[in-house]
Amino acid sequence: MFNAHDLFKQRFSAHMKETSRYLRYIFNGHIAFAMLFLISALAYYYQQWLAALPENFPTAVIIGITFGLLVSYSPARTLLKEPDLVFLIAAEHKMGPYFRDALIYSFVVQLYLVLLAGAAFGPLYAATYPDRAGSVYLWTLVVVLIFKAWNLLATWWMLKIREPGVRQVDQAARTLLNVVIFYFAVRGEMLWAAVTTVLFAFVFLYDWRVSVKQPGIVWDLLVEKDRGRMQTFYRLANMFTDVPHLKNQVKRRDWLVTLVKRVPFTRTHTFDYLYRISFVRSADYLGMYARLLIIGGLFIYFVPNMWLQLLFALLFLYMSSFQMVTLYYHHRTVMWLDLYPVSLDVRQRSLVKLLYSLASIQTVLYTILFVVMQEWIGALAMIAIGVLFIFAFVRGYVYRKIMV
Repeated sequence: MFNAHDLFKQRFSAHMKETSRYLRYIFNGHIAFAMLFLISALAYYYQQWLAALPENFPTAVIIGITFGLLVSYSPARTLLKEPDLVFLIAAEHKMGPYFRDALIYSFVVQLYLVLLAGAAFGPLYAATYPDRAGSVYLWTLVVVLIFKAWNLLATWWMLKIREPGVRQVDQAARTLLNVVIFYFAVRGEMLWAAVTTVLFAFVFLYDWRVSVKQPGIVWDLLVEKDRGRMQTFYRLANMFTDVPHLKNQVKRRDWLVTLVKRVPFTRTHTFDYLYRISFVRSADYLGMYARLLIIGGLFIYFVPNMWLQLLFALLFLYMSSFQMVTLYYHHRTVMWLDLYPVSLDVRQRSLVKLLYSLASIQTVLYTILFVVMQEWIGALAMIAIGVLFIFAFVRGYVYRKIMV
């Protein structure tokens, strides 16, 4: 006897086992220490910044946009797999309990973002509106959770529509209304918040009317959405450990390839070429390196204390270099590389050279940033820290990691 509720419990158990295994590698000692340091520093400066908060600071705009985006982004996780396109379609009329459980799971698993944002904006709200009772902000968070549930239902209904343009227009309309609603709610203009809520209700009911007119579930779309989210998680986990389920994505990026592929056409530079091309064209490494580089630069620019600026520079230099070590295992499933008439020592030295280059580029850019800020001592210290880190990290960690 087919039981959709039991099927979801089995899928959920397997999914939690799969994700928890990789989460242990993601939140290892290195990342946990870096996150603890980052959160502590942010909390300290956040508290100091609130003490001198400008009177005209756009608190309502920032909180409204953040809450609006958080409730609008409400993907439905169904945990469906490709074989379900064959084996479960016949039982579609019995899948109601399965999809009900999937929506409940989707709502619960996304609550952490709302709670984190609510906790982060609580002190800002209290500093901007000191005359309001604390319960007002708590009720605002309750409304955020209600809108989160409504948007999740609307997203689920629109997944019965195959045309992506229709779904995108609906998503854009709901996002705009959500942002405006919470902007007015934070400002205390409840009349306008009620008016925009009525407009949102019309969109919500329209989504429901459209969905009930559809003949059935678009199974391939649900499978595609869920597979895409798991691949995103696998790409993140692949930065820390081997992920056999990962399907590597490659992008052309011709102009960048032209810049990095100029290496001598000799045997000893085989892996120099391969690692450079992999770094540029992979969907993981270049984006991760650029994001960490930019975020680290923003911290250096906005943190007022020079020594903390140097600590943040060292932290992001470490995080970038640590993530790039996994390039060594990027082609582990390609057996043709074992046929190359190239020694293992050449392969290892090629990775070391790339790590030297990437860390040196990051050090130079951060040094230039210190120079632009006219912090000459910080620029000299950045050079010294960068050189010492590159030598210590490569010699002390990378060599022990790959040269076994």
